[in-house]
Order: sequence, then C-alpha cells, then structure tokens
Amino acid sequence: MNSNHEILFQPLKIGKLEIKNRFAMAPMGPGGLCDIDGTYNERGVEYYVERAKGGTGLIMTGVTMVENDIEKCALPSMPCPTLSPLNFVKTGLLMTERVHAYGAKIFLQLSAGFGRVSIPSIVGKTAVAPSPIPHRWLDGVTCRELTIEEIHTYIRKFAESAAIAKKAGFDGVEIHAVHEGYLLDQFAIAMFNQRTDEYGGSLRNRLRFAVEIVQAIKAECGQDYPVSIRYSIKSFIKDWRQGGLPGEEFTEMGRDIEEGIEAAKILEEAGYDAFNGDVGSYDSWYWSHPPMYQKKGLYLPFNEILKQHLSVPIITAGRMENPDLASAAILNGMTDMVALGRPLLADADIPNKIRKGQLSQIRPCLSCQEGCMGRLAKYASISCAVNPACGREKEYGIEPARKIKNVLIVGGGISGCEAARVAAIRGHHVTLHEQNYRLGGNVIAGGVPDFKEDDHMLISWYEEQLSELGVDVRLNSAVTRDSLLEAAADEIIVATGSTPRMLAIGNADNVYSAEDVLLGKKDAGQSTVIIGGGLVGCETALWLADQGKQVTLVELQADILTVGGPLCHANEDMLRDLVAFKNINLRTNTMVSGSTTDGFTLKSGEVEEQIAADSAIVAIGYLPQKALYEEVYKDLSVNVHLLGDARQVQNIMYAVWDAYEVARNL
Repeated sequence: MNSNHEILFQPLKIGKLEIKNRFAMAPMGPGGLCDIDGTYNERGVEYYVERAKGGTGLIMTGVTMVENDIEKCALPSMPCPTLSPLNFVKTGLLMTERVHAYGAKIFLQLSAGFGRVSIPSIVGKTAVAPSPIPHRWLDGVTCRELTIEEIHTYIRKFAESAAIAKKAGFDGVEIHAVHEGYLLDQFAIAMFNQRTDEYGGSLRNRLRFAVEIVQAIKAECGQDYPVSIRYSIKSFIKDWRQGGLPGEEFTEMGRDIEEGIEAAKILEEAGYDAFNGDVGSYDSWYWSHPPMYQKKGLYLPFNEILKQHLSVPIITAGRMENPDLASAAILNGMTDMVALGRPLLADADIPNKIRKGQLSQIRPCLSCQEGCMGRLAKYASISCAVNPACGREKEYGIEPARKIKNVLIVGGGISGCEAARVAAIRGHHVTLHEQNYRLGGNVIAGGVPDFKEDDHMLISWYEEQLSELGVDVRLNSAVTRDSLLEAAADEIIVATGSTPRMLAIGNADNVYSAEDVLLGKKDAGQSTVIIGGGLVGCETALWLADQGKQVTLVELQADILTVGGPLCHANEDMLRDLVAFKNINLRTNTMVSGSTTDGFTLKSGEVEEQIAADSAIVAIGYLPQKALYEEVYKDLSVNVHLLGDARQVQNIMYAVWDAYEVARNL
C-alpha cells in the first residue's frame, strides 16, 4: 500500500459504532434487489455482500420505503420493512450476518419517499408534496399536499422501520433525505414548502419533519443507535426544472449555502450522528448524479464547509475513487469518509485493491450512468455498463469452461477485449488480432476530451487484464477470410467495429470526421461547423469550445441528442445546458447544403445562410464493419459470432454486455 493512502484504512466512529476504514458504499436505488413483499431477494443479498467482501467498511443500502400507502409505489420497486416485518428480518439477517463476516458495517437507508420527483413508472401520475406544487417530470400534474396526520404516520413508520432494521442486524440507519429534492428536502426548502402550519414557514418549522424522524428513531432504538442523514448543503436550482452549472452565476432558488449551514446545525442538534453530504436536486440532478462532465471530487468544497461547522463525521461521494484525491481530502480536513457508489458497481474490490497497491487493476467507472441511473429510471433495476454481473453476482458470474477451446477474436475494441477477457478467465486459449497499433477501437478517439479520461483508463485496464490472463494479443495484424479458416479455431468472434459516416460537401477539402479531429490527424482551425448533434457531435463541440474555438453545431432534427442513446437524463441535461453555457452556436432544423470560399452554406427550410468557418466536422454516426463476418459465416463448419459495433452500432454498455454474454457461454 502506498503510504499516502494509509489514512483510508484508519478506523472511524459514527456515534459509538466503529467503522474499520474510511470507505463507505454510497446509497443507490436498489432496483431489482427486492421482492414484492418489500424484502431483499437473493440478488440483493449477493450484491451488498460482494461490496463488503471487496473491503468497504460501511455499506449503505439504497432507498428503502417506510410505508406504501401514502405514496403508493408499484411493487417490487424498493424494499419496505413495514410491509412484512418478519420476512424483512429473515432476509435482512441473511445479508447483515454475511456482511459482518468481512468486518464491515451496514446501514439501512430509510426514505420518506419521492414527492414531486416521483418516477412515473413506479408511482404513477399522481404525487404528494408539502404543498400543491408542480411535478418535476409530468407536465400538468400538481402534487397533493400532505396532511399533518400523514406526516405523523411517516414519522411513526420511520421509527418502526428502524426497529425492524435493528432486529435484522443493521448497524444503523440513514435518513433519506434532506437531499436532492426528495420529499423531506421539499419540506426543508421554501420554494417547495408553502405551508402555514407547524411544518412550514421558518427554517426550523421546515426541518421539523426531519427532526422529529431522528427523535422518534432514537426513542425507539436507543440513543446509541447510529442515524446518519443524506444532506445537500446547496440545491443548485435556478428555476423550476432548471439547474445551475459549475461556474455559472445565478440566483439560488432552493437552499443556498448560508441556509445550508444553519440547517445542518439544526439537524446535528436534533441527533443525527453523521452527514452524508453532496449538493444538487432533481431540478439540477447532474449535481446529485454527476456525469463525466463534472470534475472529480466535486462535493469536496461544499463538504469542507460542513466540516468547519459540524462535529459529527462527514461522508463524501462524487467521483472519489482516486485514492490520492480521497486521501488528501481526509488529511486536509475536507471530509472524514469517502463514499463510492458507481465505482463500486464497476469494481466491488476497490478498497482491497487500493490496500494492496493494485491501482491499475481497478476497473474504472465511466460516469456514463447507462447501466445504473439510466437503467434504474427506465427499467427499475440496477447494474453497470462495464460490469454486466453487477446486481446479479451469483447467477451471472464467470464459471470455468468444461471443455477448453481455441478462441480467435478479430478486433481489439471494447467488445473484442471483453470477449477475450471472459473467455480467458474461463480457461480458453485466446488469440486476439487487432489491425491497428493499439487496443481500444473507437474509444481511443472518443476518450480524447479531458472529461472522457476514464474511457482511456478502461482501455488501459483491458490491456493489463489481457496481459495477465495470457491472451495472445497480436497488434498490427490484419485478418482475412482465408487466414481465419486456416487457423482452425473452435470459436471465432468477429468484433471489427465501425467506421465514421462521411459527407461530401461541394468541392470542399476541409471536411473531416470527428474521429480524425479528435485524434489530431486533422486541424479544425479556429472556427468550425460540426454536422450532427448526437453524443459525438456535442462532446466534440464542448471539447473544441474549451480550447477557445468558435463552434457552430448543426443538427437536421428539431433537437440535439435525439438519435442514439437513450442517455441518462442527468448526462443529457448537463450536455444540453453546457452547449448553451459554452456559447456554442446551435442550429437545429438545419443542414449544411454547400461550401463557399471561406466557409459553408447552412439551409433551414427555404432560408440559406453563409457562415465563415475553417472546417466542417462530420459526426453523423458510424457504419458497422461486418464484411469479414459475412464471408466467414458462409462456411458452415465454423462457429462464428458477431459482436460490438460490427453487429449493431450502440454504446459501450452493450459492447461489453453482449461480449460478456457470448464469451461466458463459449
């Protein structure tokens, strides 16, 4: 272990409970991990135990409902102790006893619910709130105001749930949340809480709900039973459904830092034993669920403020997997613990690997949110784009092959690398041919912008994994149909990827692919027109704008980011807001119809306009390269599989997932 990282493995107390190290698993929605009676299923048990086994000192479960009548959720969606207390204790013990075997502690996160941010697929088209306010997602839906009787029911159910959790072996509970704009946060923020009774008006009244919850839990479970709180010191709400970006000047409509400090003091005084701190809200949820466009450790400046005003431990998540960053944050008094959420989905063994000094062995989280937040919102299940076994650890792991085969893989992009890794783990003899000088495929270009550095880290991880597994990697190695058939492999995987679509614009010779510009093969000049407002076009536009280039982004559709995806809303919303914030000249319902001596002609409807530009960059998608597969497939004696972009141009998640599925069954 690097001596600079020793602080990460020093114990810490929350109340009187000692945690063995400074790593916590950040709470994330446990979609797919519970049964219809609100109890954890086998997937849920294996999911949390895997992270305890990986060295995390404190496991925080995801959102757990305390009741299911006031805000009725479709089941199974999230756990709920009060639906079937006996069964919850039984399944909870199966999990907590195994977590404790690894020296870890585990908190059950208890939630008052969604309120105006309810997910329609789970709650439907009605919602509760502190006051009759607009729904976050559903146009035309006004939330119903909670009655005082319902508030008191929630408080009683929190105490009941905590008692059930304690009986089930949970070492403490976390209250979710005066954070991110969920129901308790809506009560705490004046913008949302327009009540005139004892639960509205002054800050203390708006916090009364959260205060009475911790008091009820302590009365039920004892003063020494730890209760942490998920807390956002600042909301970053610019207006209804509008967030403020990093570096943007705006008037805070939610909780500002001054009020956030005062609220935190009131909550600490009430009895909360730790603050699991972040910033943001569902109106600015690219703060609460940070995409790759947010810097790493983004919550540290805000939690440092909490540290200066509170005496209880502060826990900080927010892209904190870098051990140098994490160690420095603790040593410099910015936080007490480091919470890893999505990184522990990508690699459950991060703490153990840091302790052993195996940093290059850590599979990186890409902050893409495709397998976690995006999948939770759309399918109510959690997983990970780069770790297909996440959330189904026991049933979807990698088993040794019964028969060892010779596996030949053509293509060293992400799909080919994942297939090679899984096949080699199973014991097969694997040879991988890549026609270029390095592995990575299209991710090499896609990872060039500084905010995509984790994409390149994924390539490096694959390079090391394949080397350690003894995969015969042959670079600068072109493959033909004849050479494939002559190899006499038992299984052939063709993962030849895709190439950028191109356009000819008049006689212009300054029209380049985004790939060539990103790789430095072509110079875009000081001004450019980017054709295509998909993910590649928008990210290339940001990258060039950050270099001081004048960028015009042209999209034929009525909006950007309509083709491909779908992206997680947090990623999509931030990308849209950044395009506007960076003063990128966005032209929708527009096409590039020709070239001029000093630029290009734009056409929108019947209106044409000439624009000066040094270049045009084409980002209109990719074409699958499957010719080799089609040639080989004709030979019926060969077992051949088509994977990755060569099969269908999609995202990294499906490149990994499809390769994993095929290779684990070879």
